[in-house]
Amino acid sequence: QLQLVQSGGGWVQPGDSLTLCCTAAEDTDGRYARAWFRQAPGKEREFVAARSRTGGSLYYTDSVKGRFVISRDSGGNTEYLQMDRLQPDDTAVYYCAADRNIITSSLRLEREYDFWGQGTQVTVSS
Repeated sequence: QLQLVQSGGGWVQPGDSLTLCCTAAEDTDGRYARAWFRQAPGKEREFVAARSRTGGSLYYTDSVKGRFVISRDSGGNTEYLQMDRLQPDDTAVYYCAADRNIITSSLRLEREYDFWGQGTQVTVSS
């Protein structure tokens, strides 16, 4: 079992930036695909961004392209979601996820991930 612990989140105003962190209990570099999903009130959980297991490919949902960036620390444990120019529509509970066996074509599929963080609230409001 891979444990994922999230930190960051909170309340910000439109246009502000925020960084979310997701720390794994072990080095996942080259072994796990890592991803971020979010769930807004009354909506289904949706894909936000992902890094392939090899780390060589990054994917973003269209609504966050150019505003959100995923990165990781040199140790391979912690993934970051840097969120810039936040908008009220970005308000949601954000979850990080990981999986060892997921293929690239399935990175956007919530059901393919076995391991999840606890979720963290991001609220964008004036």
